[in-house]
This record gives sequence, structure tokens and C-alpha cells, in this order.
Amino acid sequence: MSVRKSISSAYFSMTAVVLVASILAMGLLQMYLSMEYFKTDKEKTLDDIVSIAAAKAYEPDNGLQVWKNSDELSSVQSTIALIGQSSGNLVFAADPQGNIIMCSEGGDCVHQRNIPQRIMDELCEKGKYFELGTLGGSLTSNYYTSGRPLYSDQDQVIGYIFASSDAAGMDVFVSDMFSSFVLSAGLMLLVASVLSILLTTRLTTPLRRIAAAAKRFGGGDFSVRVPVEGDDEVAQLAQTFNNMASSLERIDSSRASFMGNIAHELRTPMTSIKGFIDGMLDGTIPPQMQQHYLSLVSQEVGRLARLTQNMLDISKLEAGEYKVHAANYNIWDTLTAVVLSAEQRIEEHKIEIVGLRLAKMMVYADSDLVYQVVYNIFDNAIKFTPPQGSISLSVTREGQDVRIDIQNTGEGISEDALPFVFERFYKEDKSRGLNAKGSGLGLHICKVLVNLSGGKIWVESKQGSWCRFSFTLPMAKPESAKK
Repeated sequence: MSVRKSISSAYFSMTAVVLVASILAMGLLQMYLSMEYFKTDKEKTLDDIVSIAAAKAYEPDNGLQVWKNSDELSSVQSTIALIGQSSGNLVFAADPQGNIIMCSEGGDCVHQRNIPQRIMDELCEKGKYFELGTLGGSLTSNYYTSGRPLYSDQDQVIGYIFASSDAAGMDVFVSDMFSSFVLSAGLMLLVASVLSILLTTRLTTPLRRIAAAAKRFGGGDFSVRVPVEGDDEVAQLAQTFNNMASSLERIDSSRASFMGNIAHELRTPMTSIKGFIDGMLDGTIPPQMQQHYLSLVSQEVGRLARLTQNMLDISKLEAGEYKVHAANYNIWDTLTAVVLSAEQRIEEHKIEIVGLRLAKMMVYADSDLVYQVVYNIFDNAIKFTPPQGSISLSVTREGQDVRIDIQNTGEGISEDALPFVFERFYKEDKSRGLNAKGSGLGLHICKVLVNLSGGKIWVESKQGSWCRFSFTLPMAKPESAKK
């Protein structure tokens, strides 16, 4: 359960951090872009108002002096007041010295009566001015202000026109946007949290099942399996776990079978030996028959020795202790040597050897290793070939490999038994009942040895007619490649 909490907490924490960081970044970016858009829009609007006011404020004949000396509002004052009221903004004018001489608010003007020198210098230098602030203290609060100078026909500055908009609208806009953003962010976090919990549960459920199954495996129960749902990585993990469980179950079953087979294979000859010796000791077997039974005891001891040696060979092979000394050599030399070593048994069974010839087919393998493979297969072929039967040998080239076939006539192997022929201690007494004294290890050793040689081995059979064992070896390497 702690694993589940750890994964859930880590996943939820990571999701929360990513979401909060993303929302904050998105909010800051949105506020920045909105404020820039608001500022740009205000600048354009105020600049248009200044342009309209400037067109009405300047009278070439009188300039701006008429505004200060007139006892009543001139038509220009009325126009500026109208522009300010219709646009909802503050419009005012200043003389060349920065004194504000006219305002759209008239006597309710909210600003002081002078413009700072630095602002006038910037107006003269750049031809326009825009800011968010108090216009150097001329306004009582923050305003968006746009201004431009007025020039006479002789290009002399005769005054300045300004338009200002209260920045309180921006504060309201930002406040509203922030409220909407907080509401949206809260909903997003809520939905994301629910989805995160659901996804985490979906992710950890199969992991909990796998953990529970692994715990049962630790208790020795290899039959448990994990349900596989979907085709994602977790499903693949569950499938891999099930495959591992199947392998462990097969290994456990094989181990139990292996121990049982060993006990059986050892008990049988030992029981025979004990029975023969007890019979000679207690007189059940007469003296004239003791020589015969001693030969049987010798055969059983030899069988025990072969079984022990085969088991040692398998242990070394599967532990990787066997060193392969591969070299180029003629595979027909091995086939000929094996056939000649069994010449007496071949004549006793009156078996015909087909396909053996003095030929040359070079392979790259360990000759001693391949000799053991050929010997085991050929020995089985002799055991299960009936009198007057035949054993055929064949060597052919297949791509970069050399294929060796050893086929014998006889009862063959049933189709159901073919997949198990190379398993340890496997015997099929029904179809190969002519000889049931083997240990069932020879063909398994052959498979391991062929795999070590870089080849493969298989068996084909037609029950009641023939059986053929085939294996491949790598083709001989050129001398330059070996060097």
C-alpha cells in the first residue's frame, strides 16, 4: 500500500506543480498582454483626440493668446469642452511656458496649472508624448496622457495640447480579469485533480495486482496470473509478468519432474543390482548362473556411470563451463568415425547404412562436440531400427549453414511426442518400445551442444515408417576471416 501512496503522491504532486506553474505563467502573460493592449488602445484613442483638439485649438490669426485674455469662453474653449465631454476624457491646452490656459473641465480642473519642463522638452524633441502617470505632478492621480506641440506658420512652438484618461478604468479591468482568471484557474485545478486521481488509480491498480501476485509467488504459488487490460506500458508489464510466471511455473514443474526422474533412473538399476547380489548371497541364484548375473550387474553399473556422466555434462553445459574450440574441418570425417565405431552393432542388427561416402563438406565447429552429437543420434538410430532396417546419412549446403540428416526406418515418433523429444528424461516407450533402457538425457545434451555450435536441431517423423534427426552447423570460414 505504501508503494501505491508513493506513486499517487508523486504523480499528484507533479501534476499540481505543473498545473500551478502553467496557470501562473498563463495568467501573468495574459495580464501583460491585456495591459499592453489596453495601453496601446488608449494611446491611439487619446492621440486621435489630441489631433482633433489641436485642429480646433490653433487659430493662425490669434494663436493661443486670445484664450488667456478673453473674459468669456471662446469658441475654442467650447469646442475643447465638447470634445472632452463626448469622449469622456480630459482635454487641456498649455502655452509655450507650460501654463495650462484651457481645460475641458473649466473651473473644475483637477490638475495643477503648469507642465514640467522635461515633458515640454520631450514634446519639442519627439513631436509627441504618452505616459501613464501624473504628468510630472500636474494631475492628482494616474492618467493615460497623450500630447503634442502646436507650431506656428514659422515653425515656432505656440502651445501644447493634451488629452488624458483616468487609469482607474484599467484597475477595474485588471480586477475583473483577475477575478475571472482565479475562477477559471480554480475550476481547472479541480477538474485536473479529479482526473489525476482517476488516472493514478487506473495506473496503480494493475501495479497493486502485480505486487500481490509477486507476494504469492514468494509463498510458492506459481499459478497466479495478473489480468491484462489494454495495450499500454502497464498492460505490457502485466503481460511480461504473466510470461515470467508461466516460465517460473514450468521451471518449478520441470524441477519436480527432474528430481523424480533422477530418483527413478537411479533406483531402477540399483534395485536390479541389489536383487542380483542378494540372490547370489542367499543362494537363490545357483553358482553356475552367477557369471551371467554378474554381467548384468556390470551392465547396470555402466548404466549408472553413463547417467551420472550425462548429468555432469548437462550441469557443465548449462553453467557455461564448456569451452567451444571451433575450427574448420570435414563433417564427413565425424560421420565416418561414428559409423565405424558401431560396426559390430550394425552387423548384429543387420542394418543397412545408406549415403555414407568419402566426400568433403567443411564446417566451422568443435569436432569433439559434434562427434558427441552425431554419436548420440546415431546410437539412438541403431537402438530403434528393426533388423533388416536401414539408416541414411545426408549432408547438404543451406545458405551459410551445413545441414546433417540421420534417418532410420522403424516405428518412428508420434506427432504428439515430437515437441518433447529434446526435453530432459523424456521417453516415449509406446512408439520407441524396442529399447527403454536409455536415460532420456542424450537428445537434450545434443540440443545444448548444437546451440553452442551456433546451429539448430529438430526432428521429423512418420509414425510406423521412419524418423529423421536433423541439425545445422556454420559453414567453414575462409582462412583470411579466421585470422
